[in-house]
Amino acid sequence: MPGVATRGRGRRTINEINMVPFIDVMLVLLIIFMVTAPLITTGVVDLPSVGKAKQAEARVVEVNIRLDGQLSVRIRGDETDQDAQTTLSALAALVKQRQAGNQQVPVVITADRNVKYDAVVQVMDRLQRANVQRVGLSVQQGR
Repeated sequence: MPGVATRGRGRRTINEINMVPFIDVMLVLLIIFMVTAPLITTGVVDLPSVGKAKQAEARVVEVNIRLDGQLSVRIRGDETDQDAQTTLSALAALVKQRQAGNQQVPVVITADRNVKYDAVVQVMDRLQRANVQRVGLSVQQGR
């Protein structure tokens, strides 16, 4: 409620905010936060790390996504196999052909660092819809 000041004949209201209660509340909150802050335990997030595989697979189908969006498929470990250029629509059929009917042959997706993540997700989605079982991502360490 605003204060009322009397000056001469008329009564006039004073349009000032009393700051003392506001400052008291803020100081009490400051003390509460200072006391409780050291008592709060921080959550520890255990991020997964890339470890060394027990033994590398001898035959791996590698899908390479280039920066310009071109896709190529090759069999890692087979020096006679050449990169086969493909499109996203024909990718699943080419991967299944390179697996030669063996669903246990892993498929590894390799992409340039600057490739949009959406392109990688589209490749993974296309392979998943084609029921390709073992799909993984290639990881480079030390960069």
